[in-house]
Amino acid sequence: MLSDIEETLLQPVELFVSAQLKKNKYENVLQHLDNGIILFNCEGQITFANSLIASLLRLQPQEMIGCTIRQLLTPSHLRRSEWKWLFQVYREIMHKHKTRFEIRDDYGKYWMVSVTYTEDLDGDLLISFKDISDYKQIEQTASHNDKLAILGKISAAIAHEIRNPLTAIRGFIQLLRPHLLQLGKDEYARIILMEIDRTNDIIHEFLNSSKPSSPSTPEKAVLRVTSLLRQTVLLTESEALMKDCEISLQSEQEEMMISIDAKQIKQVFLNLIKNAMDAIEEIEGRKGEIQIQAKSEGANAVISIRDNGSGMEQARLKRLSDPFFTTKEKGTGLGLSESYRIIQNHGGSIKVESSIGVGTTFIISLPLAN
Repeated sequence: MLSDIEETLLQPVELFVSAQLKKNKYENVLQHLDNGIILFNCEGQITFANSLIASLLRLQPQEMIGCTIRQLLTPSHLRRSEWKWLFQVYREIMHKHKTRFEIRDDYGKYWMVSVTYTEDLDGDLLISFKDISDYKQIEQTASHNDKLAILGKISAAIAHEIRNPLTAIRGFIQLLRPHLLQLGKDEYARIILMEIDRTNDIIHEFLNSSKPSSPSTPEKAVLRVTSLLRQTVLLTESEALMKDCEISLQSEQEEMMISIDAKQIKQVFLNLIKNAMDAIEEIEGRKGEIQIQAKSEGANAVISIRDNGSGMEQARLKRLSDPFFTTKEKGTGLGLSESYRIIQNHGGSIKVESSIGVGTTFIISLPLAN
């Protein structure tokens, strides 16, 4: 009789212990997931938070238990970056009623947030956070490759459409050259022919940009840096005059020599000077100033192109070398990426310094010729 009573009394205890062991087991599983987990009861209080979500908010899991989302959002609980991140989640769920969305934190990570509310949870609300930064990187890489594929398809058509009229223009200039020679303007014909040839080379480089596995090799010759810069300034003077820009050139060493492909490097200089003029044009009423300076530093020739234009924010500076990235309405985003590629092929580097409303400086470093 007593044994039956004891067995009857022990059954609920055993069931409770068994249920508690299962609960602890499941909680341990949730603690070791690579997803952040928060569970709210029907009163809006946190009943469970795993260690990952707690570490993201720089809290201990025990600190979160019993809190509501609004209590967590008080300044005493979270730092500004974590508060901002959690507030984004709160706004998407409570104001926009989203159950699945992506957010980006201040550290550059992307998170997929999923909200689950079913009868199986007895009225509780489950929110999970998954780090999808790697997936976003793959997605961006795929998008970049798609753009390059599109570029490869249109490049042949562009080459055909542009090269034909250039050939005709070159032929007529050669016919006019004797008349220009009589007028003492043969220099004009020479510059026009040289620029037509350079344009053809740019088209060739454009075609090569769709084949990153086999970049064109620079045809190098030893040239004076100052001489090349003077030629570049001469080509941009008329446009600078129309845009009310003053271009100044200073060189500490006239005899400074570098081994380069003149057409490619001139293309880089022209692109940077024209970008400088565009940046100056964005600020109305300002007298444009573009300062070009060449000097030697150790084994390198350093050329700086400084403007007093609109400047750029840091986020934009980081993407300047990306193909197709541009903030210009009519830009293609290929100019700067091609400039970076050309300088790298010459064993050099490009650095950028910029301040909003003050201006931008591009600093090109190229090895000096022995």
